[in-house]
Amino acid sequence: MHTTSLLINAALLGIGATIFMDLVAWVRLRFFAIPALDYRLVGRWMLSMLRGRFQHQNIMQSPPQPFERSIGWITHYVIGAVFALVLLALTGPNWLQNPTILMPFLIGLLSVGFPFLFMQPAFGFGVAASKTPAPTIARIRSLIAHLSFGLGLYLTGLCLSLLLVKGATS
Repeated sequence: MHTTSLLINAALLGIGATIFMDLVAWVRLRFFAIPALDYRLVGRWMLSMLRGRFQHQNIMQSPPQPFERSIGWITHYVIGAVFALVLLALTGPNWLQNPTILMPFLIGLLSVGFPFLFMQPAFGFGVAASKTPAPTIARIRSLIAHLSFGLGLYLTGLCLSLLLVKGATS
């Protein structure tokens, strides 16, 4: 597979998996009143890094930035595509021809390390949300979100594999 098609497939896979993750978050909010991460905070963090500030006492008390919501959502989807690229790098691009669930599940599980070890401490929430009012609940919510991303990788991979098969036979 050429680099261009690898990047396109990783982008499609990551976007699809992130959409699935967001649908799960919407269901959790709509039916169980469980809020998801406010991606404005991700945008605020990204924009503050451009100004040399990588860590916050509490990012929710940092001043809002212009376009933080848009930047946060774009970042969310770019990160999804990067994790999809990791999946394809580890499994090989042929994984898309016959997707299996183990590696996407592991990627989803391991991807929770990113918020636990980088984002939450940078937001002022502590390692693995240790400085939040209910760390265990925050950890479980992060784990569910990232496992849903892993399931989304698998399901999107299945959809893409059907498109690849259909494209090869037409």
